Amino acid sequence: MSAVDKFVQILADNRAGKGSGIYSICSAQPTVLEASMLQARKDGSIVLIESTSNQVDQFGGYTGMKPADFVAYVHGIADKVGFNKEDILLGGDHLGPNAWQSENAEPAMAKALELIREYVKAGYQKIHLDASMFCADDAGDRHKPLADEIVASRAASMAKVAEETHAQFRAGQPKPVYIIGTEVPIPGGAQEEEETVTPTTPADALKTIAVTKAAFEAAGLVDAWQRVYGVVVQPGVEFGDDQVFHYNREAAKGLSDAIMDQERFVYEAHSTDYQSETGLTRLVEDHYCILKVGPWLTFGYREALFALAMIEEEMLAPRGIETSKLRETIDAVMVAEPKYWKKYYPGDEATQAYKRKYSFSDRSRYYWPNPKIQAAAKKLVANLTAHPASLSLLSQYMPNQYSAISEGLIANEVEQIIIHRTQDVIGIYARACKMAK
Repeated sequence: MSAVDKFVQILADNRAGKGSGIYSICSAQPTVLEASMLQARKDGSIVLIESTSNQVDQFGGYTGMKPADFVAYVHGIADKVGFNKEDILLGGDHLGPNAWQSENAEPAMAKALELIREYVKAGYQKIHLDASMFCADDAGDRHKPLADEIVASRAASMAKVAEETHAQFRAGQPKPVYIIGTEVPIPGGAQEEEETVTPTTPADALKTIAVTKAAFEAAGLVDAWQRVYGVVVQPGVEFGDDQVFHYNREAAKGLSDAIMDQERFVYEAHSTDYQSETGLTRLVEDHYCILKVGPWLTFGYREALFALAMIEEEMLAPRGIETSKLRETIDAVMVAEPKYWKKYYPGDEATQAYKRKYSFSDRSRYYWPNPKIQAAAKKLVANLTAHPASLSLLSQYMPNQYSAISEGLIANEVEQIIIHRTQDVIGIYARACKMAK
């Protein structure tokens, strides 16, 4: 079976009450991707990897990668770790005019259609169509959602381009599968302190499906509509700098029940980062069975490197060995180049300094490719390769990895330790989705 077929089977099994789901890796960080593939290889499962319209687009996005570049990048990591590329399902997240909202609708949508074309041409097979954002000349109250009919019409126009591109360039591969809808809060975490997050109403979710179905049919996309499998909703989960809104099954029950009246449909849940394993398991059981995770993955990676930097400092600084100063380097770079965090981290200087290190929204993830930070990370790895971490300090700072070394599951090698710590997060999702072996 192809990765697309396996994906569709997981969703069908979920609707059949088997509690199966799939987690979506929303990250371009190489260690995160490597850890994800190693987890999937151990589990004998497919891996779903998605790039957002901000990360990867026809102009390079903030990663500097176009869709074909990202595919080659992911496949290169698969070759490195010995993961079967046929078991990688590549998805495009929030594909639409998001990056060009400041432009009028016509030029913004022209770019969105080209974005879709490049994604499908490159081999992406799971496409989230999201035209929910206002463009500059769209009429209406900006405090309310853009009209469903406009959103649906634009989604249909994007699906049409996806279908045509697939027929032209990818006819021998499975046809794309589609996700519709949006989760209302901004991607990447809440910015303000809130009391609770209100789930999408069942009526709104069902209206999104009905209006989009009509738009697809009006555009002659009856076949494509049969491959729309999910709708993005807000089940009441979100996170901010220092808070997590945990899943409340009772509050979302009406929404959960409503999807079973729709043929083949399930929900896709965004911003599921930092939920408990019990909460994620319940989300999957309640048909929010495509779980997006992003910042938590790089947060876990950062935790690994910060812990190792503290071990390095404790072990080597008293002996006069030059240390990496990784934590200080990251902060210095972020202060010098504040564009990725400044508007997201309000507060006084001390508050901002804390958030740069420890915020759940993990804006530091944008800075790992920086040459100064890369050099510090390489020095950290070199130091702890020449002087392996003491077991007592691993017990102090990384107890899970200390246990894994003690059990013989991993060696006391710094790169294995980093991968294993990153997999602490991925493993939670694998278990919640019943993918873990």
